[in-house]
Amino acid sequence: MNKTDNLLKNLIASNILYTRYMSILSLSDLPLFLVDTNGDVLFEFIPSPDFCTYICQENKGQVCSDYKCRLKPSGENRFVCRYGLENILFPITLQDETLGYIVGVQSFLEDNEYRKYMIEVQSLKKDKSTELEFIAKSILSLKTVESNKIKIHEQLCAHIAKNISLDLSEILSHTDPAAVRLSIEKEILEKKIIDLEGENMALMVNPHFLFNTLNCIARIAYFENSQTEELIYCLSDLLRYNLKQNNQLHTIGAEIDNIKKYLFIQKVRFKNRLTYDILIPENINAYRIPNMVIQPLVENAVIHGITQKRDGGTISIYAEEYKNEVVISIIDNGNGFPKDVLQNIQQFENKSGLGFGNTDKRLKRYYGEQYGLKIVKSDYSGSTVTITIPTQPIAGLLL
Repeated sequence: MNKTDNLLKNLIASNILYTRYMSILSLSDLPLFLVDTNGDVLFEFIPSPDFCTYICQENKGQVCSDYKCRLKPSGENRFVCRYGLENILFPITLQDETLGYIVGVQSFLEDNEYRKYMIEVQSLKKDKSTELEFIAKSILSLKTVESNKIKIHEQLCAHIAKNISLDLSEILSHTDPAAVRLSIEKEILEKKIIDLEGENMALMVNPHFLFNTLNCIARIAYFENSQTEELIYCLSDLLRYNLKQNNQLHTIGAEIDNIKKYLFIQKVRFKNRLTYDILIPENINAYRIPNMVIQPLVENAVIHGITQKRDGGTISIYAEEYKNEVVISIIDNGNGFPKDVLQNIQQFENKSGLGFGNTDKRLKRYYGEQYGLKIVKSDYSGSTVTITIPTQPIAGLLL
């Protein structure tokens, strides 16, 4: 037992779990996580709903009692909890010993959805210090899914549990799991992308976005052929545009065309979790702006705004002309920035990691101190970021 005690934790510490399985995780958006035999949540691939995390769990970081009583080698791998939610669990085994479980779903079947509306909010309030409004919202946000979607999720869980068991077996037999998991070609690609990002901070190619997109293309190529060609062309155009010199001016129209390709790719990945609308008057499209100024703000809205919400959201991009100025607004209805991150952004400190400071400096350097980037608002209802430039560029200044 001593030799296998920390195998799961060591595997998680190697930071390869999500990287290895992210290519298949987008096949389902239902909760999926890894727990040990004591019920401690070790790793979340897809987080649990708020109801399960904050209402049902008696101890932070542990599964609820409905799960705990089933964490045994001979236990069933599918059950319905006391509130009517479907749940599944698959053991991770090594040499006939169970080290943990892949568990998830935490959603209602269509035939069982009525049980959502039978949950007594007041009775939960007696046991929890949480506000009634939060409890009610967390109940309403619980998903209802079709049985075939749960079957797909069940196959994913079984696949991941089986492969983690194989990983642990490789580690125990002193083989090098990294050599098995990663091909030489992928290691070279990752190194090239990371090196490229480090050499040129203005080159806004997020390596995670690139890997996710390539995985998305591979999945679509496997299951269907309808969107594969368009996805590849969009990614190619996007990378080609990003590689242009950052001291060049481009029309706002060209920037927006590039953003449309980026949002198209993200829409394929996130499906109905992402919607967007773009409204740029024709005359504004002709004005010129530094390369790659708008796109990083849109990417930030997707990553830090929309993807943080379980049900996704909407991004709006529009521009208006006021006298001698053009104001471009990027709006999302996400959850806003955390307070510490927002403070860094408002002070345009680089440690925010979101690139706002560099964008503001580039705009001011070209157009003057009265222009640049502004955080108009960021709260629970979403964020609004604006870029202000003159209607005519100021000649003679370099970025």
